[in-house]
Amino acid sequence: MPELVRLYIRNVFAGLGLSVAFVGLLLWFNVANLWHLISSSDIGYIAVALLVVFNTVVFSGVQFAICIMRMGHDDGAPGGGKRDAIPAVDASAQMVPVRVEAPVQRRKMPR
Repeated sequence: MPELVRLYIRNVFAGLGLSVAFVGLLLWFNVANLWHLISSSDIGYIAVALLVVFNTVVFSGVQFAICIMRMGHDDGAPGGGKRDAIPAVDASAQMVPVRVEAPVQRRKMPR
């Protein structure tokens, strides 16, 4: 199995763990009266499952993005382009406005 796929699967499991903890805290602290809504419904388990699944998608995506962005390597060479000075603008040069005509065509309005 390629290393990138193994990395993604590890991050999905990390996202699953974070998601379960997050949903557990949501229910424990009864945010927006969520515990009452789920416990008083006969299909509340579906709501919990959907919360876990969708938060797993979000948290695993964030975990994977952070992991990928931290994989950059340092070449040791300075980058960023040239550090040359920008030549000064001649003080005698002036900007001159130029008139440009833009013909307007009027459309006939229907009656």
